[in-house]
Amino acid sequence: MSAAPGARAGAASVAEGVFDEAYYERFYFNQKTRVVDRAHSDRLGAFVCSYVRHLRVPVARVLDVGCGIGLWQDQIAKHFPHARYKGVEFSDYLCQRFGWERGSVVDYRAVQPFDLVICQGVLPYLNAADLKKALHNLAVLCRGALYVEAVTMEDFANDVVDEKLTDPRQFRHPAQAYRDGLSPHFTEMGGGLWLSHEAELPVFALERAAPAPSR
Repeated sequence: MSAAPGARAGAASVAEGVFDEAYYERFYFNQKTRVVDRAHSDRLGAFVCSYVRHLRVPVARVLDVGCGIGLWQDQIAKHFPHARYKGVEFSDYLCQRFGWERGSVVDYRAVQPFDLVICQGVLPYLNAADLKKALHNLAVLCRGALYVEAVTMEDFANDVVDEKLTDPRQFRHPAQAYRDGLSPHFTEMGGGLWLSHEAELPVFALERAAPAPSR
């Protein structure tokens, strides 16, 4: 797995110190520069949780790894009110502010795997070696459904990403790098959702995602 040209190939993963108060003010709290808003979070939460329910994944324990300011906490409480939510965060600043457990998607460990794992906007901050470790670790942490959101090299090339709002420190890994890391352990279901092979749930052929044709 390698970063796209210009994505600082060979560089270290983005350091914890980057994710300070100024970072979250810019990307989450400032209305002019934030990357998400409440309406977006509500739409995404409804989609992911409804799809997980449709797939008949029983959800009692949820892990939000790289939970940030906790946008998913309210969504889980709304859609899975009886589930236990655990937020794990790499930023010392956010752990002190919100009380999250300190940890990284690269090597976080849990006593038991979770029914639903959320990893939103985290993986592009990892270099190729750490990304590979993180994708394997997500398979260890998840026994049900996994939601992954990550901008890719193709998203930049196809002008899908608003670069004015996107952190330029992210690595531009190709989409296939994510698929190569996850597909040995998960079935891709579309919309960023992956179903663990351990879930042993029936899936129709046309429910599975097919890779987009090359242009």
